[in-house]
Amino acid sequence: MAAGGRASGRPAKKKGPSKGTGGQKRRSLEGRGATPPAEMRHWYKDKARAERVAREERGGTGRPAPARQRRSEDAPEYIGGRNPVLEALQAGVPASALYVAQRVDNDDRVRDSIKVAAERGIALLEVTRDKLDRLTEGAVHQGVALQIPAYDYAHPSELVDLAQDAAEVPLIVALDSVTDPRNLGAIARSATAFGAHGLLIPSRRSAGVTGGAWKTSAGTLANLRVARAANLTAALREYREAGLFILGLDGAGQTDIGDAELLAEPLVVVVGSEGKGLSRLVREQCDVVVRIPMQAAAESLNAGVAAGVALYEVARHRRL
Repeated sequence: MAAGGRASGRPAKKKGPSKGTGGQKRRSLEGRGATPPAEMRHWYKDKARAERVAREERGGTGRPAPARQRRSEDAPEYIGGRNPVLEALQAGVPASALYVAQRVDNDDRVRDSIKVAAERGIALLEVTRDKLDRLTEGAVHQGVALQIPAYDYAHPSELVDLAQDAAEVPLIVALDSVTDPRNLGAIARSATAFGAHGLLIPSRRSAGVTGGAWKTSAGTLANLRVARAANLTAALREYREAGLFILGLDGAGQTDIGDAELLAEPLVVVVGSEGKGLSRLVREQCDVVVRIPMQAAAESLNAGVAAGVALYEVARHRRL
């Protein structure tokens, strides 16, 4: 055998591709598809702007709202949206700052909001849209938001005092397990329209006076006191001891609201939640539980609409 050679008579083996690599060269020759348009490329400088414009055209942020952290009792709230902000300012809602997005498209509502804020001595701050997204927790703000301080709740007895000071028959609206701030705002709007002297809410498992409630109330919460009770049942009991009748509004009531005999008396109208109605303990405090008659095709009304119908009926009876 020659040095460094092979054994004579044995053919040399031809080296081929290793097992499992036969498709690499073929795949390397395949096309990678059409070139994506500029706005889809991650390095496109105007991608963020294009996404923001698309979100606003859809009427929202296009992304889930950040997880709402438990806020402290004295944390400020924010009203977003051009109409709600202007309505709140014109209604005299207490506010500490008006936030306006950079390069916002001005219209009459934005200009009027800035003017009213300046007249009232409210700070005007120019911020990025991302900052507004965070402040309003992903809600639609249209480039403007109003910061309002945490609501200063009244004591339940103060609502009766307000009626007595006005020499009027007391009318109070209490909410039982109404957890949507928009319903609270809508009820506040109806309560103001039909002469109620205040709202009573429990401190737990209930919507509070948040930015969403302010927004839906169209500024009427600035003229209607809201009291909060640690125990709604106990507060209703105290109202009864003070000479007020308790009228519960529930789809399972046996009396139509128009047939109730207490509507012209000192009254607390208790509105239950749309799903569960009145709780058992609250129902036991009621002098009468009434329903709103409606067609069978409509099983129920939401709390805001039901309260508006009931308060109109109370106001109508008091004018007779």
